[in-house]
Amino acid sequence: MRNFLAFIWEIIKIVILALLIVVPIRYFLFQPFIVRGQSMEPNFENGDYLIIDEISYRFREPKRGEVVVFKYPKNPSQRYIKRVIGLPGETIEIRDGKVIISNGEKSQVLDEKEYLSSNLSTPGSIRVWLKWNEYFVLGDNRISSADSRQWGPLLRENIVGRVYLRLWPLTALAKIEVPDY
Repeated sequence: MRNFLAFIWEIIKIVILALLIVVPIRYFLFQPFIVRGQSMEPNFENGDYLIIDEISYRFREPKRGEVVVFKYPKNPSQRYIKRVIGLPGETIEIRDGKVIISNGEKSQVLDEKEYLSSNLSTPGSIRVWLKWNEYFVLGDNRISSADSRQWGPLLRENIVGRVYLRLWPLTALAKIEVPDY
């Protein structure tokens, strides 16, 4: 009986130790996210299993081109996935199918060829100036994406983290890189 109790006590210690390691990692550093919908196709498909890095943005701000998961501004209980296009202090204009970014000194058409096909344009006509804590996000599937064109800039406080890794499907296993502009 004493051996059995010692065995049970060892199991309990292992479970407690595992929880002390796994729970903080899961809730404060990385968390899983499953893509729902078509707004990020062809780069992220419905059902893709992603790992979200929650810690990077505690030390730095999001960069243009990063794919982020955030609390949907109209319903914070929902999580959305989009690509950061506009940064705080910039003016974003969508005109003639192109995304134009101005920072006060210069304007440039955003070169998105690393993640969008060349025949894809961005529908809409909008001009938005971003405040110090706002980001402009778009889905990669511009025709089927509800994004900053519809509900406005994304507040920094709503960003949960950046997409770091795609785990599923295994054929698409990859670390998610930020495009060069």
